[in-house]
Order: sequence, then structure tokens, then C-alpha cells
Amino acid sequence: MAKEVEFENAVKTILTHIGEDITREGLIDTPSRVRKAFEFMCSGYNQNPKEIIEKALFTSTNDEMVVVKDIEFYSFCEHHMLPIIGKAHVAYIPNGKVVGLSKIPRVVDVFARRLQIQEQMTEQICDALNEYLKPKGVAVMIDARHMCMEMRGVEKICSTTVTSALRGLFKSNKKTKDEFLSIVSNSLHK
Repeated sequence: MAKEVEFENAVKTILTHIGEDITREGLIDTPSRVRKAFEFMCSGYNQNPKEIIEKALFTSTNDEMVVVKDIEFYSFCEHHMLPIIGKAHVAYIPNGKVVGLSKIPRVVDVFARRLQIQEQMTEQICDALNEYLKPKGVAVMIDARHMCMEMRGVEKICSTTVTSALRGLFKSNKKTKDEFLSIVSNSLHK
């Protein structure tokens, strides 16, 4: 309870600092709403990708690429705490095990729901899947808009940043990498 009050008081301080009247009708419950929103939007700190993946592993003879693309996510940049809005595209090549398809977006959310930089988030998703799923290869590509670039600073509206991380066969086999890029390329910049 003390941390909740401390957070809400910090929001009141911010509101006062920007020139708002914290007693104004529309702002009375804002500190509590902001706290609850941040608790949800930063819930990735309390989640473990290992637990998510290991609870949904299934034996399979499939050794072909599995791709889950257009996974919407919302994050915050760690530099300005402004939104990052994007899509993740994730592929892996099974090595005797597959993971429940819904778990891949959940792993994306674990890392998206933390203060982030896109480059690091891409690596974290890839490394978690590589470590806990133990596939023959994994690839992650993220295409996102950064409000720190659009709302302030250079104000470049609708510019996107694309990052990728490759492990195993996606890194060592050009044909595998090219197949992944071909599958996700029509999803980029939409």
C-alpha cells in the first residue's frame, strides 16, 4: 500500500509540475488510474519466459519452420517512457519439441511490457526462445514506431525501425534466413 501511495504522489507531482490543477474534477482519480495502467503495461518484470515456454512444450516430428507473424505489441522506450508500437515476427525450427502457438506472443509481451529499447527487446525474445525451446534455429524481426521520435525530438511521423535477431540455422543457412525474410516481408511497414 505504501508503494501505491508513493507512486500516486509522484503522478501528482508530475501533474503539478506541468501546470495542472490536481484538484480538477477530471484529474482527481488520475494518479490511481496511471498507477494501475503502469502496473499492467510494465507487468513483464513479474513474468518469466521460461515458465511460459516450458508449460507448453509438446513432442513433435515437425522439423519445418514455424512462423507467428504480426504479433502486435506496445512497449515504452526506456529513455523517454514514451510508447513503442509495433509488430513482432517470430520463427523457429523445431528440434523434437514445439511450443503452444499462444506462448510465442506471450513471450513477446514479457519483454514488451518492460522499459525497453527495440534492439534489446529483439535479442531478449530471440534468446529466450532459443534457450528454453532449444530449436534448430530461431529468428525474430520487429517493426515498430517510436513515439519518442514522432511526438518530440525529430518529429518524424510514421517512420519505423526494423530490428532482427537470428540464431542457429537462421544465422548459418542463407536459404533458411531468406525463407523467413520472404514470409515476413509482406508484413513490414503496414
